[in-house]
Amino acid sequence: MEKVKVQLGRMKSLGEDAGREEVDPEAEMPCASPVSPSRVTTAAGTDAPGSSSVCKQRGKRGGKHPCGRPSQGAAVPARNLNDPICEQTLHVKGTGRILQGKPESNGNCASRSAQETRCEDGPKVPRRRRPVTVDTAKAKTSLEALKLSIKELRWKEFPLGRRAACDIYWHGVSFHDNENIVSGQVNKLPGMVEMLRKINLSRAVRTMQELFPEEYDFYPRSWILPEEYQQFSTQTRLAKESDAAVSPTFIVKPDGGSQGDGIYLIRDPGDLKLMAGAQPRQAVVQEYIHKPLLIDRLKFDIRLYVLIKSLDPLEIYIAKEGLTRFCTEPYQEPSQKNLSHVFMHLTNYSLNVHSGNFVHSDSQSTGSKRTLSSVLYRLAAKGVDIKRVWSDIIALVIKSVIAVVPELKVYHQADIPPGKPGPTCFQILGFDILLMKNLKPVLLEVNSNPSMRIEHEQEVAPGVFEYVPSPVDEQVKVGVIRDTLRLMDPFNRKATAILQPRAGGADHGEENPVVGESQGVCPDNAGNLPPLCLKQVYPKYTKQFNHLRLVERIAALFIRFLGVKGNMRLGPTAFRTFIRTCKLSNSNFTMASVDILYIDITRRWSCALPDSREAGMGLQAFVEAFFYLAGRRFKSLTLREQVGSLLDLCEASLGPQSGVEDRRSLSCSRALPRPVKTQTLCLSNPQLSSPAAQRRATSQDCRLHQRLKPRALRANVEN
Repeated sequence: MEKVKVQLGRMKSLGEDAGREEVDPEAEMPCASPVSPSRVTTAAGTDAPGSSSVCKQRGKRGGKHPCGRPSQGAAVPARNLNDPICEQTLHVKGTGRILQGKPESNGNCASRSAQETRCEDGPKVPRRRRPVTVDTAKAKTSLEALKLSIKELRWKEFPLGRRAACDIYWHGVSFHDNENIVSGQVNKLPGMVEMLRKINLSRAVRTMQELFPEEYDFYPRSWILPEEYQQFSTQTRLAKESDAAVSPTFIVKPDGGSQGDGIYLIRDPGDLKLMAGAQPRQAVVQEYIHKPLLIDRLKFDIRLYVLIKSLDPLEIYIAKEGLTRFCTEPYQEPSQKNLSHVFMHLTNYSLNVHSGNFVHSDSQSTGSKRTLSSVLYRLAAKGVDIKRVWSDIIALVIKSVIAVVPELKVYHQADIPPGKPGPTCFQILGFDILLMKNLKPVLLEVNSNPSMRIEHEQEVAPGVFEYVPSPVDEQVKVGVIRDTLRLMDPFNRKATAILQPRAGGADHGEENPVVGESQGVCPDNAGNLPPLCLKQVYPKYTKQFNHLRLVERIAALFIRFLGVKGNMRLGPTAFRTFIRTCKLSNSNFTMASVDILYIDITRRWSCALPDSREAGMGLQAFVEAFFYLAGRRFKSLTLREQVGSLLDLCEASLGPQSGVEDRRSLSCSRALPRPVKTQTLCLSNPQLSSPAAQRRATSQDCRLHQRLKPRALRANVEN
């Protein structure tokens, strides 16, 4: 015991000297546990108010230590001092500091003056952490808004990039702006550019319309050109013959168009411009939305910003403030005379800004670009139930995201396969929504690269243009970027958890952007930052929308049988393995029939997707095959019930095994032979002579109308 007292005295004197040294803010305190600030045992064995200790020693002599060891006054002190798990921590009288000692081999505690932590009255002050680092080298037109956001958050920007890894990378166009990132977070999801092209979006929504026609009635009827030109022409002719008074109008949108480029209106299929040079023009033709809601006799649309924080699990946030973009010419019902009046029918900002009637907004509620809240206030003043409008908009956004998520998951596993180092991804999308006169929202399109520019081009002198600040854009877009960064803060785990409400929350019409509410604030600069402008809508409203995720379950089966990491297509043997594993073949549906089904569907989709980068059966073709199989197995049910029943059957057959392990065991989808010309394949005799011949024919058919190319990085102009 005398040895121990001498050692404690030495530690006390060392602590007094150490009290004059600088405190290391990064010092860690092992065995940390919450303690009462009122009574803590000191070196002298008395209770000192206002002190704290890492490993408290209180109670009677021989009592138990909180770490499960005997206290200092126990009968076997040497065993306590030699214990490597629990370090000795002593309060140094008069210094307001805690001195920590680490056991040495001889049983004495060596002082560690370099690892001291300030002990103050009241609640503990959180340690200063290093600032979050953001690489903005490829931010492009969102750079100014991003700089303001980083400044508000007091984070650290690297405008020229950085050799060491950054916490967040902000890309201007696509995930592939920088393919060498193996850590951190990137503001783009793989495949989003491709998935939100007008044709792919229409296909994804159309699949959901087949399953849930009443849920997906917010998207206009569409036809894909040139492959569906004959169908479009026939349906239009039949509609006119059945009612001579009907004279529908259609809007044609080029597949890769942006900023209103190439959009035009027609009233007859003969007016279509089907060729672009020597190549057929790929486009989507949609029914024009008649009777839009007007304000000041002007047609307008809503630009709403949506954050996909995560794909798995799916997390969706909606900005409570958005923009409304107005036409610059009073609206009239479309006629043959005014079809070319783009300032009357098209709401695109990039078009109307060139009109002589365009008014740059100096306030939220005036001009050709206004805030969404100002428009909703105006509608509320006229008695409109804006809660219902906002509820319908939320439902539209969630359903649209659910429609594209299955394909996004296929792209994600191809670019960041399981087990491969890679960043986590998130993305801000721009939803363009039109309100009809009856206040029903209609989805016009979704932009993977929405413009986040906070200035506009203005003529300051005759023929002289320069960019000047846009207060409305800055108010909305800086808030969206800043709060996206706050949600993606890699150190903000506690605040993120607070912002994630329990799944299956209340009715999704309970809140609207006019009435703001606090949803939690990040710890850093909490007093200086406003409440989050992003509202979580999924998984908050899981109960209302989870039944729509049938195609995601099909995509999970598809990914499970892909076989090779990074692949996006099923080969013929992988498709046969799927059929055999899920026990879908029988005497009425033999494996020969399976091969014929694979060939027919793959050939049709090869023609529809001539620029695809791989051969074989893609997800959309697999979904079509799955619908066919469901119809064969459960004939008496509706399509939705058929698909759900077949999914239950397949998932029960596969069991709880890991999809990754299954994919490793399948080597059937590896690189297929070279592409062959269409004329080399003969499908006239479906009964092929041997299994080997079947495999050869199927592999050849997978390569019809396409060549294996390196991935083309498509530049996507911001919208």
